[in-house]
Amino acid sequence: MNLYELGETKELVILVGVQSMEGDDTEQSLDELGELAQTAGAGVAGRVIQRRESVHPGTYIGKGKIEEVRTLLYETQATGIICDDELSPAQMNNLQEELDCKVMDRTLLILDIFARHAVTREGKIQVELAQLKYRAARLTGLGNSLSRLGGGIGTRGPGEKKLEMDRRLIRVRISHLKRELEEVVRHRELIRGQRTRSGQKVAALVGYTSVGKSAIFRKLTGADVLEDAKLFATLDTTTRGITLTGKQEILLTDTVGFIRKLPHHLVESFKSTLEEARYADILIHVVDVSSPQMESQMFTVYETLRELEIGDKPVITVFNKIDLLDEQRTFRDFHADASVMTSARTGEGLEQVKAEMEEILRKQKIYVERLYPYDQAGVVQLIRRKGELLSEEYLPEGIAVTAYVPREIYGKI
Repeated sequence: MNLYELGETKELVILVGVQSMEGDDTEQSLDELGELAQTAGAGVAGRVIQRRESVHPGTYIGKGKIEEVRTLLYETQATGIICDDELSPAQMNNLQEELDCKVMDRTLLILDIFARHAVTREGKIQVELAQLKYRAARLTGLGNSLSRLGGGIGTRGPGEKKLEMDRRLIRVRISHLKRELEEVVRHRELIRGQRTRSGQKVAALVGYTSVGKSAIFRKLTGADVLEDAKLFATLDTTTRGITLTGKQEILLTDTVGFIRKLPHHLVESFKSTLEEARYADILIHVVDVSSPQMESQMFTVYETLRELEIGDKPVITVFNKIDLLDEQRTFRDFHADASVMTSARTGEGLEQVKAEMEEILRKQKIYVERLYPYDQAGVVQLIRRKGELLSEEYLPEGIAVTAYVPREIYGKI
């Protein structure tokens, strides 16, 4: 008897974009779309860009370009196309009828990657919620494809069987998921409240996807988290404690990466995860200096932070991957309180990141010089635990202390 090994057939796709003005970033956006497709397990067979004032309201691209895409599909034996913008139900349906192939858009692709990488209960709820919101608007647009699940990109994840639901069932499921997410958010807020009462400080790593946030997080904390060059390798929030150079402890949180053209409803679905950045005391903005799109990626991060109404936090910009540069260069971020050059791979600059965090926290503290009687030794322990103890000297009359203490415990000492 012959045994045959069956493997998942790799999808081949054509990337399709619309350039609305000269000199825009459509080429770079399609490069990123290609990386997203590869992360989702597909191969890129070609790309088509149409230059026009705006996207075609009915088919995204014009008739001439549809013919070009049809020819390219035939020549490359590609199984589908991925459009660089979010398609309306009508555009998706019309393109499917014109090309008789699988049609996906940027949002569907990102959702598929999210579905692969969600691990925690919160992550899975957020993915399914975003999937259902996306599909609810497209029940009429999906047409005959509702009756066949198929396989590959866009069909994975906790929401894959929901394709056959009608609008009423989807609304019920969305309501149920929102209640579940509210429970998770309440639990997160409870933990956050305990941190606030205890004076525990928090720093959040933010940045474009695949800039090395998780690698820096792992180096600083020693945590066993996934490091991967693929986009959106990290989806679930992870928090670990680290000790700074002055012996103060701080919590460090790794958050989901940002990306250009991230649809608003995806930001809404993942707001509970991203709110870790909102309640952080310090934002550590990680930037990939080896990327040709470094400046546009930084702009995207600041725009997303603005959309999340996070604009009043101290920022340390970490220019990562300096080991990949051909020559040494110095970068500055004039939006940030400090800029540090680092390499997560070699560890260079990471001690300076900790020093900059400590400097920012120190500015939020009060400097004290006190002599405490020995029967008040517990106060010194409180300073050691909550503040930064610079020196302590045991004298006959008591304990002489110099320290920086948080404002919230100043009254207690």
